[in-house]
Amino acid sequence: MIGFMRYLLTNRIGLASIVMVFCYPAVALAQSGGALPLGSQTLGRAYWHVFVAYAIAWLLVAFWIAAMSRRLFRIENRISKSVDD
Repeated sequence: MIGFMRYLLTNRIGLASIVMVFCYPAVALAQSGGALPLGSQTLGRAYWHVFVAYAIAWLLVAFWIAAMSRRLFRIENRISKSVDD
């Protein structure tokens, strides 16, 4: 945490954002809503199909990474065998 604060202080954008937050708290709290609390908002109907689509996409990415790592392992073994010969 201390290293991150040192980075922000040395970085001009980080320093400007810290100054904005501390000097203008309304900027930091701009998304608070005021009249309508965030908890009262609803999405209307259920969006389960979106969550299922994301889950399927993540599973496909995970299987792709596993397949690529297996192929890379095979290639590394093939190369090490050819170097040993």
